[in-house]
Amino acid sequence: MSTRKPNLRSSIYESKTDGKWHGWVTMGVKSDGSPDRRHRTGATETDVTRKVRKLEQERDAGKTSKPGRKPTVAEWMTTYLETICPRLVATGKMTPGTLDDYLSLNRVWIAPHLGKHRLDRLYPDHLDELYTAMALAGRKESTVLKVHRVLSRALEVAHRRDKVGRNVAKLIDAPSAGDGEIKPLTQAEARNILTAAAKRRNGTRWAIGLAMGLRQGEAIGLRWEYVDLDAGQVRVWWQLKRDKWQHGCDDPVACCEDKHRRPCPKDCPKAARKSGRRHQCIGKDAKRLCPDGCKRHASTCPQRRGGGLVFRPPKGKSKRTVPLPPELVPLLRLHRVAQNAERLAAGSEWEDHDLVFCRPDGRPIDPRKDWDDWKDLLAVAGVRDARVHDGRHTAATVLIELGVHVRIVQEILGHSDIRLTQRYTHVASPMAADAAQQMGRALWGGTP
Repeated sequence: MSTRKPNLRSSIYESKTDGKWHGWVTMGVKSDGSPDRRHRTGATETDVTRKVRKLEQERDAGKTSKPGRKPTVAEWMTTYLETICPRLVATGKMTPGTLDDYLSLNRVWIAPHLGKHRLDRLYPDHLDELYTAMALAGRKESTVLKVHRVLSRALEVAHRRDKVGRNVAKLIDAPSAGDGEIKPLTQAEARNILTAAAKRRNGTRWAIGLAMGLRQGEAIGLRWEYVDLDAGQVRVWWQLKRDKWQHGCDDPVACCEDKHRRPCPKDCPKAARKSGRRHQCIGKDAKRLCPDGCKRHASTCPQRRGGGLVFRPPKGKSKRTVPLPPELVPLLRLHRVAQNAERLAAGSEWEDHDLVFCRPDGRPIDPRKDWDDWKDLLAVAGVRDARVHDGRHTAATVLIELGVHVRIVQEILGHSDIRLTQRYTHVASPMAADAAQQMGRALWGGTP
């Protein structure tokens, strides 16, 4: 009579050699066709039985992970951010700026706090501890939410690739960033800015921004090819963004060491001097240390590649055609005449990028220079300090105040979600004020 156990039956026994209990569970078949048998051990039969049943439950639920040592959170984040995400950037599914943000959040928060945990032994409590530490450090809820989203996406990819049996980030409530306070300019402040801008070179750039609510990159990346003055409309199909440079050398660590490090001065932090690490201080600030193995600072690499100002489609799915306010059409015609005069004056030094707003030699305007021009314009106009993006908020608020339907405002601004547009409806528009007056008359019998 055969004593062979049925297929997938687990075995538990006590070893006479080491005195421990051992359990073996058949999880399936490996890629080479051999049985995938997992081993568990413990001091008691009860302990091993519990471990074996857990493996059996994972197998029966279809949550079997691949054999071999599980990576740590730090190892998986490195794989996700340096192998998987760059492919998404190359295919246009992720922007370089988003990847840079992910790398920064991982370097500052995820790797230091969670990096040593094994990926399959990461629990919701660990995430709660990280988010609490960020809150105690004074980080905004929006930053905590970003870290949660990065972790959740990385763990979801790990789950799909059988690295873990579940995405623990889905087991806790996502942090709430809340709606940031919107501080648009008033209509009077906007008029003061337009009056001051009319006397400046490229002043129409700010008229476009305030009247049409374009993002900064969309405004400075606007090209004449997409402006139809006869039809009175603009196709917002591109934006100008700055990509970070990448190392083109064979050894980024050595490149960083050669270009950026210097011996530690006397005021170097005591902890760094006592650490025994071979490190040097970076930049002008002696307390800003460049860690061992640093691969950053590619902007000074002699063989740098892939950076600088580039044209990219607008954020999300916000490619759109927007009508021009009639008052902007003659301003743009005058602007084109002035630009043609600059082209003739520049002669052979003119670089033709077909840009509506450019430098005197035709080259693109750097976003940082555009920011400086905005700040200077605010000072000249006598208007309170505001961000460049607040001009976009101003356009949305004015449209809501004028009674334009929120769906039309969404279309003009290029919001992918109506909830983004609805943030502006807190403004008491004239239509809302009129509705309040009508309600008062209806309830208290005032004069109609």
